[in-house]
Amino acid sequence: MVRNIRVTLAYDGTEFSGWQVQKNARTVQGEIEEALRRMHDHPVRIQGAGRTDSGVHASGQVGNFYTDLDSITPSRWHVALNSYLPPDVRALDSREVAFAFNAKNNARRRVYRYFLYTGSVGPPHLRLYCWKIRRRPELRRLNALAAVFLGEHDFTTFAAAGDLSKSKVRRVDTACFFPEGPFLCFKVAASSFVWKMVRSILGTILEYERNALSPADLAGALAARDRSRAGMSAPARGLFLERVVYDGDEEI
Repeated sequence: MVRNIRVTLAYDGTEFSGWQVQKNARTVQGEIEEALRRMHDHPVRIQGAGRTDSGVHASGQVGNFYTDLDSITPSRWHVALNSYLPPDVRALDSREVAFAFNAKNNARRRVYRYFLYTGSVGPPHLRLYCWKIRRRPELRRLNALAAVFLGEHDFTTFAAAGDLSKSKVRRVDTACFFPEGPFLCFKVAASSFVWKMVRSILGTILEYERNALSPADLAGALAARDRSRAGMSAPARGLFLERVVYDGDEEI
């Protein structure tokens, strides 16, 4: 009997060229599908909830795949899969879901978190998982700027060149900054994102805060639908896909 298995995944994106399978490049999807192929003795495709870019990490990516193996119970699939995966990819949990479930199409919200380090000296063990900036931005002003993005907007200004989305209209439900341990965190949640949108938004907010520009100025850049109005994109290393939310999941 063929079953549909949902897995929650975490990975260190440092040495990956993103999620999606590519020729002559190491990707997260490629490593997982190779592990599944070895387990099944035939190709098995995994559908991810989001295509994270090169260097981007995940602590709560979700994927699903179809299996004809009866020897592994759904709740133990993540344990079995981990024995075939490299150490920079881990399956955190697993369960059987409805046959029609699709990790990408059924996702209601994707939650990203970006870690900024604002201390005078950056600890070397954190260097691949945050962006060290040389100042401490004003939290109140950051959040006033972030609030510009709440709601439904056309995000053409913040889409990377080459984005193939038919529509760049997205609805952002959460966009806020807060301190967490040694970090200043930026959390953003939306049903989906245009290509490199989170990093573009963050870099632009920091630029506008540094130059004492107002939320009205930023709203004008958003409405202009002009990529030249955006600031520098933040580097990939501080960005994590934190969680994917589906119908029936508990909101956090």
